[in-house]
Amino acid sequence: MQANFVINLGNKSQVPIISFTATSPSLTSMSSYFFRAAQSGSFQVKAISAIVQAFGWREVVPIYVDNQFGESIVPYLTDALQEINTRVPYLSVIPVSATDDQLAQELHKLMIMQTRVFIVHMTMPLGSRILAKAKEIGMMTEGYVWIMTDTMTTTWRSLDASGFDSLQGILGVRTYVHKSKKLEDFEIRWKRKFQQDYPNTTNAELNLFGLWAYDATFALAMAIEKAGTANLRFNETNISSGGATDLETLGVSQNGPRLIKELSNTKFRGLSGDFYIDNGQLPSSVFQIVNVNGNGEKRVGFWTPENGLVRKLGLTNTSSNSTSKPKLGPIIWPGDTTSVPRGWEIPRNGKRLKIGVPVKVGFTEFVEVVWDHIPQKKKSVKGYSIDVFNAVMAKLPYAVPYDYIPFATPEGKAAGSYNDLTDQVYYGNYDAVVGDITIVANRSFFVDFTLPYTESGVSMIVPIRDKNKKNAWVFLKPLTWDLWVTSGCFFVFIGFVIWILEHRINEDFRGPPAHQVGTSFWFSFSTMVFAHRERVVSNLARFVIIIWCFVVLILTQSYTASLTSLLTVEQLQPTVTDINELLKRRENVGFLDGSFVEGILLGLKFDKNQLKKYNSPEELHELFSKGSANGGISAALDEIPYIKLFLGKYCGKYTTVKPTFKTDGFGFVFPKGSPLVADVSRAILNVTQGDEMEQIQNSWFKNETNCPDFNPSASSNSLGLESFWGLFLIAGVASISALIIFATMFLYEQRHVLFKFQSKTSMWRRIKVASTIFDQKDLSSHTFRKDASSTCSVHSIGFAGSSPNTNCPPSPSSLSTQTDSSNSIFFVEQRRITGHGDMTPEGSAPVLAHEQK
Repeated sequence: MQANFVINLGNKSQVPIISFTATSPSLTSMSSYFFRAAQSGSFQVKAISAIVQAFGWREVVPIYVDNQFGESIVPYLTDALQEINTRVPYLSVIPVSATDDQLAQELHKLMIMQTRVFIVHMTMPLGSRILAKAKEIGMMTEGYVWIMTDTMTTTWRSLDASGFDSLQGILGVRTYVHKSKKLEDFEIRWKRKFQQDYPNTTNAELNLFGLWAYDATFALAMAIEKAGTANLRFNETNISSGGATDLETLGVSQNGPRLIKELSNTKFRGLSGDFYIDNGQLPSSVFQIVNVNGNGEKRVGFWTPENGLVRKLGLTNTSSNSTSKPKLGPIIWPGDTTSVPRGWEIPRNGKRLKIGVPVKVGFTEFVEVVWDHIPQKKKSVKGYSIDVFNAVMAKLPYAVPYDYIPFATPEGKAAGSYNDLTDQVYYGNYDAVVGDITIVANRSFFVDFTLPYTESGVSMIVPIRDKNKKNAWVFLKPLTWDLWVTSGCFFVFIGFVIWILEHRINEDFRGPPAHQVGTSFWFSFSTMVFAHRERVVSNLARFVIIIWCFVVLILTQSYTASLTSLLTVEQLQPTVTDINELLKRRENVGFLDGSFVEGILLGLKFDKNQLKKYNSPEELHELFSKGSANGGISAALDEIPYIKLFLGKYCGKYTTVKPTFKTDGFGFVFPKGSPLVADVSRAILNVTQGDEMEQIQNSWFKNETNCPDFNPSASSNSLGLESFWGLFLIAGVASISALIIFATMFLYEQRHVLFKFQSKTSMWRRIKVASTIFDQKDLSSHTFRKDASSTCSVHSIGFAGSSPNTNCPPSPSSLSTQTDSSNSIFFVEQRRITGHGDMTPEGSAPVLAHEQK
């Protein structure tokens, strides 16, 4: 108030006002004629927030005096704390003329809160009384943290012994002044002069305000010298002196503007360091952090605008914002301990925590409130969530007293939705909420959740239908169409290959064309059941058959297994496999009453008249039994913990299908920034990873966990070509290889016939001759050798008189009795034949077998 008045005078008279104690940030912009030869109180808030962040304190309570000096720093301090995610749950305002009783009352209010970190911002006379009273009522013991701002830290040495004793363990922040020879000489002269003027005062110390005062006086003197003293007059105002006050008739300095200019440009090395005015005040500099203990103070570190907290000046802190390890020296905290205070604790003499719990109609395995209607209060609260919370709180390293308060009307019914229940924590009606509360994003804006203690996710429940209907074509389903086609083609191909390899040497594969085709197909397809009767005499054919039987064995076994699966497992199939089917058919969908799932369904474009609420597993089962056409539902969306409970009660009747929406499971609710969240979350990990969690689950869901997996396979897929193409590749390569070997051997054996044609012989004639040779028996084969030697005397072949079904060629006599209308001549050489006129003379040793009639 006094500073404002003086600043207004300076502004009116255009006379520079210089202050070395007015550190209030709000004074800076009041007038261009005001110069602060000190640092603004707002500069220190960064150093204070860095200390809070370094030790990981999540809540801080500022205690400040109720005047402009105290209030002006609060906005800067709260903003700095918000930047490091530290809450300010309460602002403690102390009147300037507060009595000891008022101080004690305010401190007791702070004592029953959880926060144990306090920042004191006031002048030393009032601040010392606060700290003395805090010591008296037990707030200077282990676990408490007290931080003084620069004003108190600078002037604490002015206290007597009793006042100093109440500062033990406190941290303080003040501007750092570098020691120099000039400063040491000045302090000696000052103390000598002070002792002469005040001989009865001992232990006098020159503090920072004294240094700023000296530097401000020196700066003013330099500015006056530069501005000159020739024009120190004031211009009188035109206000008549009849009704005006002395202040209204105050003149305007003629030299003021020039003096302001010179002050703004003054720079020198003063006792407090580099002195220059920046924007009407001294710029921010280095702060030192001190720890008051014993008979004095100990410097534990520094804060610089460039590097943040550092142990020593000149060291670069590459992670100034890191909370991994405080960059400060050892500190002795209140209670004479070196253990870093947690920053909060549950007050032993405070109120018990009020834990809100939901009132449920169904799914009471999670939370059940037994209500006494006559006194209109709860009898008991129990359930899975309650047992988990009790186990978690028992794991905390400190005792937390709490009571369960049902969120209910006087009649014992639910007082609102789950969103309404979590809002009660935000409003301060509950200290926490325990129950089957899902962690969702919109709730986390107002409250904090612990880690989840259940599985997460939202899925769709649908009934299972019995597919026991008779299907005439079910035998085709084990294989896909491409596998059926490929298998059929390979049966035909293998039959053709075997016919090629066996036709010349095996009677079973000879005869009329229709007989040969039928035999080839019969032989190939009979391998499917391994019932082929025809003997195979060629080694190449045997090799192909071995490979093909292996392929057929795998195919038949796979077909049998797949068909068995289709006739058994596929009896159970969900009635709905896609939520979009429900949208297209406009069928009804269910959700748990009061759940956030309603918002998911509306977001999927379901109409409200399609949504049906249920409160218990029994109601859900009843809705499914009715069906969508009769006012029931075709599917339901719910969270996995509820789904597991429902499927356990109705095992084998329902299943889950996609989609599955991601959620974070059930968690416990606490106020935003509550320090309990971290400890409770760690305790949840200890409980969920131990045997205790399994015991709790068995006690509440033992009967339901005996059901098989609630998400069985809904169908058996048909076998496709991609699973067997390797087998077909092997069979194909083996067959083609056998054909190539056979063709090579055949051409080599018939080379004296097939390669002695005249050049003018057409290709078609050559192919025809080769086909004719291939169609005949290979009498050199061991399968014909015995019969040929016993029944035949001449090995010659001709068109006239030879039968396709005999092993012997016609005799020469028979040839002589027949008429050859085409004048054909046949040559017999080494049991090989060819038509007359296609061979060169040297290519044969002819035997004439032609007679003219």
